[in-house]
Amino acid sequence: MRGVVSPGTGGSRWALEARGLGKRYRRGRALEDCSVRIPAGRVCGLVGPNGAGKSTLLKLAAGLIEPTEGALRIFGVPGDQPAAMRRFAYLAQDKPLFKRFTVAECLRMGQELNPDWDQASAERIVRAGQVPLDARVATLSGGQRTRVAFALALGKRPDLLLLDEPMADLDPVARDEMSSLLMSEVAERGTTVLMSSHMLSELEHMCDYLLVVAEGRVRMAGEADELLPMHTLVTGVLTDEGLPPELTRHTLVEVRTAGRQFTALVRAEGPLGTEWQLAEPSMEEVLLAHLRSPKAPAVITPTATPPLDRLENVA
Repeated sequence: MRGVVSPGTGGSRWALEARGLGKRYRRGRALEDCSVRIPAGRVCGLVGPNGAGKSTLLKLAAGLIEPTEGALRIFGVPGDQPAAMRRFAYLAQDKPLFKRFTVAECLRMGQELNPDWDQASAERIVRAGQVPLDARVATLSGGQRTRVAFALALGKRPDLLLLDEPMADLDPVARDEMSSLLMSEVAERGTTVLMSSHMLSELEHMCDYLLVVAEGRVRMAGEADELLPMHTLVTGVLTDEGLPPELTRHTLVEVRTAGRQFTALVRAEGPLGTEWQLAEPSMEEVLLAHLRSPKAPAVITPTATPPLDRLENVA
């Protein structure tokens, strides 16, 4: 249920908080002035073009790299502290598994490394996909390896699950199976999920929170139910000078033209003209427009905005 802190969050309202977070490499900045927070219990879609900073943000949250500037907290605890590390699980896109291990040995490794390991749950996830426990990882299909990787991540019983394109290499049937598995586990445990994905249509069915990054900066963040109604699809006819001047009074995210007709995604600053055709956009349409227009004004809801002066310690 939205707005309710799950039992596993330890009383902290925010699963992840970043303030002024940045990462710079020799080739340039991968992430800059990232200030955002994600409430506990949400399934957050992390969206952006390749090179936008999505993987960098996930690696910073997982403690795999150190920030150049700024700070990050996991359930109110600095992300580099052991107390925070026990709260999350991270699944990389390439799903690194020891290829010579059997599935049973992979689960045994998870059990040895994680004090709160749930062996029964991990085995249930593997067996549900008919993956033999004595099979070696090298012999598994892509879908089977993904299922084992999810078993390792979820067997840890994390409060926060960090997923970097977890189903990009799966066929549609396997992707549907793994999406159902993820959502059932999340619903059962109240786990917070931050998941990067290019599958925008799937995010619409899975996510109730959105985080869009482009060129290393946060472009949109907040509750999906708040962000989507802010936008309207407007279709009309161009004037001799171009867009109707009445339309330019609103915040234009994207404008596309075909002959004399225009279609614009706008954030209305007041009533829209009755001479235009108005429609409510889908999540996919809103996300695509923002991805195609990274220079459009950012929109971050109050829920997603951390305090101006400091990271709020709510633990």
